[in-house]
Amino acid sequence: MAHQATPVRTARLGRTLGPEPAAVGGAVLLLPGGQEVSTRRPSPVLAAASVRTLGRRLARAGREEGLAVHVVHYRYRGWNGAEAHPARDAAWAVEEVVRCYGDVPVCLAGVDMGGRAALHASGHETVNSVVAIAPWLPEADMAASPEPVRQLAGRRVLIVHGTNDERTDPELSFRFAERAKKANRDVCRFEVHADGHGLRQYRDEVLSLTTDFVMGSLFGRVFSRPVQDALAAPPPLGLRMPLAAGFGKTLRR
Repeated sequence: MAHQATPVRTARLGRTLGPEPAAVGGAVLLLPGGQEVSTRRPSPVLAAASVRTLGRRLARAGREEGLAVHVVHYRYRGWNGAEAHPARDAAWAVEEVVRCYGDVPVCLAGVDMGGRAALHASGHETVNSVVAIAPWLPEADMAASPEPVRQLAGRRVLIVHGTNDERTDPELSFRFAERAKKANRDVCRFEVHADGHGLRQYRDEVLSLTTDFVMGSLFGRVFSRPVQDALAAPPPLGLRMPLAAGFGKTLRR
């Protein structure tokens, strides 16, 4: 029997969330979570579920500016050590956006493992902003290189983390933000007091904060005062900014 070659897996972009813009003025790539190690193919439906609500909120908010929002479907469920498969898939997706839409500003927005992928893949010149929600970041390892931060220079970066997160350590995202702030002053981090990994208690506030940040970064809308203050404040103040209950209710729609 002839040997059959293993098929090469490819990442892909999901369909645009919301109506497809007639003229695209910017793009958001949504990066779902995953597992530390797995070479299984993720379920597109389950993977997209964690970011679909955010994607729809962003698509509505950016409709006038021609915002295209896509979920990135990974080749593998896992990060898989030095392979960093989701980060490579995110970098591929940025190139795909350029191919499809031309030179438009791109925001990488990820949750859990997708947050780490967004931070890693931000070096492309069209990426102008990064959102990492409850990002999975590894423990400091003296034998390994620390998480890179140089690729974040020139990008606006928002990190959001619940203080009671038991799946991804909020202290690790704070330490990462401290190092990133030294390479790039446009880094801010919000803490969601007493909320867990899914940020369910303050879901609407997190969605409003992310939308405010993305619309300001991609299209030059005026940031809300808390985001302005967080970006301007020196560490640790701007990296431990509390997300107030009710955030977004008084913002301009």
